[in-house]
Amino acid sequence: MMAMLAHKIEANTSSKDRTATDREQSETDRRNKMSALMGEIRTATGNYQGVRVDAENAVIDFGDRARFATNDDKLTTEQQRLLRAFVSEILTIARGKDGSQWIKRIVIEGFTDKRGSYLYNLNLSLRRSQRVLCALLGPPEPGEQPMSQREKDDVRRLFLVGGYSSNLSKASLDESRRIELSLE
Repeated sequence: MMAMLAHKIEANTSSKDRTATDREQSETDRRNKMSALMGEIRTATGNYQGVRVDAENAVIDFGDRARFATNDDKLTTEQQRLLRAFVSEILTIARGKDGSQWIKRIVIEGFTDKRGSYLYNLNLSLRRSQRVLCALLGPPEPGEQPMSQREKDDVRRLFLVGGYSSNLSKASLDESRRIELSLE
């Protein structure tokens, strides 16, 4: 009886050790896949000067390429073109084997500078995020390659709008009025 109990305890302990090891291996695999995906995205930014990837936080920062004027949520025609072209490349990566496994959502995060009340800035940051989504789904400019229906469907499925007010402001007021894409 004691031998049987000792065998069950040993088997249970061995099983727990394997489970912990399996979890660690899964986490390592996930980190490696995400790192590879962020590398693909970083490569895609090579065609878009000023767009940066923060691989550690899975964030794409458009920098000056999608900067907003004070108290404004409007994007220029050039900014809209850039967003549509770049997002088209991101969607191709997201549809790939690893991308479809690991990219579940892309949150458009709007930001403001520190001027204005918290609620005003929260609303403005949401409007900026919405403006990006509208630009992605809107009609192309003359001479611009339109997004395919599949890409528009992917935008509807993957993209969410988020607003962050001035909670994560940058060093300058200009740098703070921005949008980022956060991959989840």
